[in-house]
Amino acid sequence: MNYKLMLIEGLSDAAGFLIGALMGAGVGMVFGWDIYDASYSNSNIVSVVLVVLGGGFGLQMVRRWRNRSKPNPDRTGN
Repeated sequence: MNYKLMLIEGLSDAAGFLIGALMGAGVGMVFGWDIYDASYSNSNIVSVVLVVLGGGFGLQMVRRWRNRSKPNPDRTGN
């Protein structure tokens, strides 16, 4: 096991999720939906969904970027 690669993978996954979640919260705030509202209103639930979707999107984008930077033995042309 290569612990250095595992650490890089874990940290990049966490960073991608965090950046995506912050972007989802920002989109919600642009539309006036506050995730930190004390009530369980529809706008609160929509903003939570935006944060979760943004986090998942950010995670997937980081994983695609990381996999694209790896050499793929199927694409060598041999």
